Amino acid sequence: MKTAILNVKVDEQVKKRAQAVAGGFGIPLSTLVNAYLIELANTGQIHFSTVEPMTEKMEKIIEIAQKEIVQGDTSGPFENLEELFEHLDNL
Repeated sequence: MKTAILNVKVDEQVKKRAQAVAGGFGIPLSTLVNAYLIELANTGQIHFSTVEPMTEKMEKIIEIAQKEIVQGDTSGPFENLEELFEHLDNL
């Protein structure tokens, strides 16, 4: 395979963080970039995905929900939408 050098300008902190993540998987950042470029060239598609970071507020909401589940303080199941909406109207 004939290789070419690709120079890309990127924020220095982004590069460092990306290298750390790639290193955590045991993969050089250049290998990930190359794999992405191969996918782009082969499919003609661009894929982005993000993961919603866990926040303190979200952790509290999950903790409350888990306690409610354990205590049996849940709603439903409902037989139909009308039953669900009636329940919601009475909250």
